[in-house]
Amino acid sequence: MSEERKIWLSLLAKAPADALATLWSKMDLSLQYETLRTPEIGGVMARGRMGATGSPFNLGELTVTRCSVRLATGEVGHAYVQGRNKDKALQVAIIDAAMQTSDAAAIRRQVLDPLAADMAKAKATRAQKAAATKVDFFTMVRGED
Repeated sequence: MSEERKIWLSLLAKAPADALATLWSKMDLSLQYETLRTPEIGGVMARGRMGATGSPFNLGELTVTRCSVRLATGEVGHAYVQGRNKDKALQVAIIDAAMQTSDAAAIRRQVLDPLAADMAKAKATRAQKAAATKVDFFTMVRGED
């Protein structure tokens, strides 16, 4: 899998379902596809590492929805999204397949770029709110001096 494909799949999987649905409704592409794997809900084990370097451990289970489609032109798209949203999984799989066609630039402009911008803005807002509550204990004056 190419690095570029990993990036767009990650972006689509992390995108809020309502934002993706809004952009999906505005897409002006008519794609014919067949469903290879209908959207189905299941679970996966999330693993973690203490300090990102320690021994792996089972963190817990996550609910995911997966889906696979094939366009009439032969491109295959896959989706694994967190949660129980079958519509989002189908949309992500279709967009993944369509991004492998000559319509990729239009889809990037209509869907991926707006999603990336909205998600970056939300991340910056969260960081700004967190920074406003930060306390730097090393700069506080001690009373015994």
